[in-house]
Amino acid sequence: MPESAILARIFPKLPHSDFTIVGPGDDCAVMRAPDSRFVITTDMMVQGPDFRLEWSTPHQLGIKAAATNLADVAAMGAVPTGLVVSIAAPPETTVSFLEAIAEGFHDACLELAPGCGVVGGDLSVSTVVVISVSAFGDLEGREPLLRSSAQPGDVVAVSGRLGLAGLGLEALFAGTQDIHPLLRSAQLAPWPPISQGKAAAVAGARAAMDVSDSLVMDASRIARASNVVIELDEAVLDGLASRLAIEVGVDAAHARQAMLFGGEDHALLVTFPSNQPLPPGFDALGVVRARVIGESPHVSMGGAAVAENGWNPYQNWNGELS
Repeated sequence: MPESAILARIFPKLPHSDFTIVGPGDDCAVMRAPDSRFVITTDMMVQGPDFRLEWSTPHQLGIKAAATNLADVAAMGAVPTGLVVSIAAPPETTVSFLEAIAEGFHDACLELAPGCGVVGGDLSVSTVVVISVSAFGDLEGREPLLRSSAQPGDVVAVSGRLGLAGLGLEALFAGTQDIHPLLRSAQLAPWPPISQGKAAAVAGARAAMDVSDSLVMDASRIARASNVVIELDEAVLDGLASRLAIEVGVDAAHARQAMLFGGEDHALLVTFPSNQPLPPGFDALGVVRARVIGESPHVSMGGAAVAENGWNPYQNWNGELS
């Protein structure tokens, strides 16, 4: 079908943004920016390194593409307001495939960020499926949560589940036939705690980021940006790992590795002043401390530095498309 006919089928399925003045159909969308500032992020999902069509339904692809971008907006302490979505796909791709992706965006926005919608985008042709999303958000008068704002004495906390997505990806790569539903869902159609970004900012959070590559790798980014050391509480991590192991049927050591080094959890990692109570839905994982002379910014646990391992498509992808 020609592009105009495809768009006519897709537009009714896309979520509407409450911030839209002029929506899809013109050269640009026009959106309200009540704060006079807005946050913007972009992310791309490419068939092969980022997803496999034999694993994911198109509906799940829409959910994941929306969720990963919404999580970045939330990590700034902002409220998501709009998405711009571009899709390139092989010529033989059916219109129903694209409609299902649109329905995934609709369901993700409705559940995770009510009031946020798709305000525009583009379609093109490619040898593989590529989904590119830009997301916008409103700070509502608050200062953004930056990676560089953690201070010694802060409590390090997380909202969302750690380890599930990494274990799910591992099972998919291994060809496991009976994957636990929690692991499959966390990897293929994640539902991150988007509203917790605003909750953290309102509660006085200092620094934050989306845990997309691994807890350790992303905590290290906060440590470097803030020039501090992040000390993870080994006993707390062991307790969480034991519960995860029982829940999904793996051993505790395996669960702990996934929690520390597994990617794509899209939990929110936040530091709070120690005199501030943690908002509901956040669990303390450790503390921020000042560096000693000669020490580099890093993540530590049990008195030793933790290697910055995590998901890296340049290293972890096996080169296959399906």
